[in-house]
Amino acid sequence: MSQPDMSQILAQAQEMQTKLQEAQQEILASTVTGEAGNGLVTVAMDGGGNISDVKIDPQVVDPEDVETLQDLITGAFQDAHQKVAELAETKMGPISQGFGNDQIGGLLG
Repeated sequence: MSQPDMSQILAQAQEMQTKLQEAQQEILASTVTGEAGNGLVTVAMDGGGNISDVKIDPQVVDPEDVETLQDLITGAFQDAHQKVAELAETKMGPISQGFGNDQIGGLLG
């Protein structure tokens, strides 16, 4: 079994790093919308987890039932957070799988 070419391994690692940085930038520039109550409450969140907008349908604003509104806001936030995680997995998953090749994988693990 021959030794892997170190310059080739370093070039592959650099290419992977570039792709990883591009994917991270794309995720950060993305916005997802989480919703609850069939869209009665929506939360817009960027890929970094920052909230940029919250919309609440007036029909769910009931002074006698603040708990339901709180639950809807929490649910919309959780939905947005889950969508950011799914976006990250979609963008980063294929890149991280590239680290499984024999040459680089042998160096890392």
